[in-house]
This record gives sequence, C-alpha cells and structure tokens, in this order.
Amino acid sequence: MEPGNHTQIPEFILLGLSEEAELQPLFFGLFLSMYLVTFTGNLLIILAITTDSHLHTPMYFFLSNLSFADICFTSTTVPKMLMNILMENKVITYEGCITQMYFFMLFGSLDNFLLTVMAYDRFVAICHPLHYTVIMNPRFCGLLLLASWVLTLLDSLLHALLVLRLSFCTALEISHFFCELNQVVQLACSDTFLNDLVMYLTIGILACIPLTGILFSYTKIVSSILKIASAGGKYKAFSTCGSHLSVVSMFYGTGLGVYLSSAAIENSRATAIASVMYTVATPMLNPFIYSLRNKDIKQALRKLFS
Repeated sequence: MEPGNHTQIPEFILLGLSEEAELQPLFFGLFLSMYLVTFTGNLLIILAITTDSHLHTPMYFFLSNLSFADICFTSTTVPKMLMNILMENKVITYEGCITQMYFFMLFGSLDNFLLTVMAYDRFVAICHPLHYTVIMNPRFCGLLLLASWVLTLLDSLLHALLVLRLSFCTALEISHFFCELNQVVQLACSDTFLNDLVMYLTIGILACIPLTGILFSYTKIVSSILKIASAGGKYKAFSTCGSHLSVVSMFYGTGLGVYLSSAAIENSRATAIASVMYTVATPMLNPFIYSLRNKDIKQALRKLFS
C-alpha cells in the first residue's frame, strides 16, 4: 500500500475488554449503567447551575463546562462499545476510528485544561479574595474557556492529521474498547517516528504544564490556608477547593497510572481494562464528588426537582 493511500483500509477490529462470550452481557449491563449515571449526573449539574442565579459565578461556570466535557468524553467511547456488544460485531470503520480518536483526545484534553483553570480560580479566590471579582471577570473567564477549546482543538487535529498520513497493512486489531491513539499508531506499517515524536512531546507539554500549574496553585492555597488563625476559617477555605482537589487526584492519578503502566506492561488488554478508570469511572464520579460536598449544588438540585 502506498503511504497515505487508505482505499484498502475498510475497517478496524475493536477486541474490547474480553473475548469471552459469557462476559459480554455483564459488560453491557455494567457499562450501560455507568454511562446512564454519568450522563444523568453531569446533565443535572449543568441544569442546576444554569437555572440557579446564585451559581452564576466563575467556579460554577467552569464546573458546568467540565460536566459538559465529561458527557462528551464518555459518549465518544461507551455507546460504540455497547453497540458492538449488542450487535455482536466488533468492527469500526476507518473513518469512524479516526473520528472517535479525534473527539476522545479533544474532550480528554479539554478536561485537563478545565481542571487547570478551576485550580487557578480557587487560587485567586483564596489567595487574593479582595481582587477576585476584578480578576475573574466574565470576559477573562470567557477567554480562559476559549483558550482551552482552541488548544485542545489544535492538538487533536494535529494528531488526527498525522495518523491520516500513515499506511496500514494487515492485523488491524485494536486490543481496546475504543480507538486509542497509541494503539492505532502501533498498527501502522509505515514509518511512525514523526507520530511518536509529536505524541510524546504534546503529552509531555499538555500534561506537565497544566499539572505544574495545578501544583503551584495548591501550594499557594495551602500556604494561605495555614496562615488563617481560626480552625473554622481553615475548614471553610479548604472546603471550597476540596471537591476540585479530589477530582484532580482521580483524573491525573488514573490517567498517568494507565499510561505509565502501559509503558512497563506489554499486555495491552490489561491496559484497556485499567483505562476504564479514567475514561468511564472518573466522569461518572465527578457529579457525586461536587454535589455531595457542596451545599450550593445540593440546594440548586433541590430547587430543580421541586
């Protein structure tokens, strides 16, 4: 096959989490339940924030966008997996695979940037409370959101275009339940040096810089909280960022854990199972973390249901 000629690539095969037939109904029920909980929970967070004027603040503005990104992030992979199990067909077209890979990277990276922006928001709120409304004005919040979208769109588009230049020969089986970038690149029979170089550079930059920003923000936050004299004041200050810190720990802990382990473990099926944690479990748990530990969200949800 000539490089860049994809006319002979009809489809990829998604092997999923297991090839054992008796486990497929269990996987279908489990992932359908998790997807419905993820979709409903994040949708309720969005509705609660948009309908309650008291929650029209920068923190909840970014939280509603995070919930939207989580819905889209999960929707890029789980519905296709459920359809494959239901139809007993593991095929995904070449175009469908590239599209799924693009949107998976897009919303995964958007989650990453939104968590960083939310850490900055908490840093300004706790470390510079008197200047909070001036710094985090609607125009600046809009620019932060726009920058997050532009960076993620460009990053995802770059990887997708680099994959389009690759040639694929035989054995187009992906040991995963979705088209993951690294898995697809490994199937190419043409030179993948440029793809690997760009992939590791962008992952390093887009993971390290936001993570460094989050760590810097929380270092300053902890330092400011420790200077508060009363125990009640410390608890109140920490409670405003406790939920975000929990979500950040889950997102980066599971994501980095999967990619670091995939470099050390050659069993791609084990990596696929581990990746369920950050692709499905984390977006599902986010609404519970933010609602159970946040009185404002609880009150908004009560108003929504009443």
